[in-house]
Amino acid sequence: MNVKSFDEVVLLQTRFHKVTVQELIEYVVKNAKIEKKTIVGNVNVRAMNFAYELPWYRDFLNNADLVFCDGFGVLLGANLQGYSLQSIHRMTCPDYIENLALACEQQDVSMFLLAGKPGVVDQAIAKLTAIAPNLKIQGHHGYFDKSGAENDSVISQINKFKPGILYVGFGMPSQERWILDNINQIEARVFLPLGACLDFYTGSVYRGSLWLTDRGLEWLSRLITEPRRLWKRYLIGNSLFFYRVFAQTKPDK
Repeated sequence: MNVKSFDEVVLLQTRFHKVTVQELIEYVVKNAKIEKKTIVGNVNVRAMNFAYELPWYRDFLNNADLVFCDGFGVLLGANLQGYSLQSIHRMTCPDYIENLALACEQQDVSMFLLAGKPGVVDQAIAKLTAIAPNLKIQGHHGYFDKSGAENDSVISQINKFKPGILYVGFGMPSQERWILDNINQIEARVFLPLGACLDFYTGSVYRGSLWLTDRGLEWLSRLITEPRRLWKRYLIGNSLFFYRVFAQTKPDK
């Protein structure tokens, strides 16, 4: 499956692809078996705001091999700009990580999880190997010094394993910056920055009810749960994103 087979969407000078979750999994697993480094990015409203304000971050997304949508707000923004996207073109990691693990097990593709507080990766590995017992998987928590000797030690651990897929979950934009700074030293094939996926998958952080998450209201549940930490991200960030979308000239479609 070639990325050229996916339609491109350009919103606020940042591009992503019109892709379904099954197409994403197939693309990731296929590229994990090729001797080539592949970056698979993702966009939500927060990512779009970072891309608007940080040229290096926008370049990261625009130069990534594949970028999928992980936010209903981005779908809505793109449709307001004349694109035709549906809910199937939005996916979030906790919903598909087990299907990805099963595909990796079937195709003999290894995974390395680099994310979360100490203990979260161990919980995630236990859950994933319960449904995919032959999955080749290792991990390390994300609370380490991202430069110097400690960073070198983590990279050495990754390189000994040589994963097909390296999942990096430090949150935006730290995870993308770390990938850019270290990709040349890392022996992995697919680089997959996925934020707090493992926190939600293991239940370490409450994600919200399915009724809310399936309707694009996961942000509301998280805001209610952690208002002091997240009010600026959602109330100001979402408003700013849609202001920028409405201010942008609608492209000819």
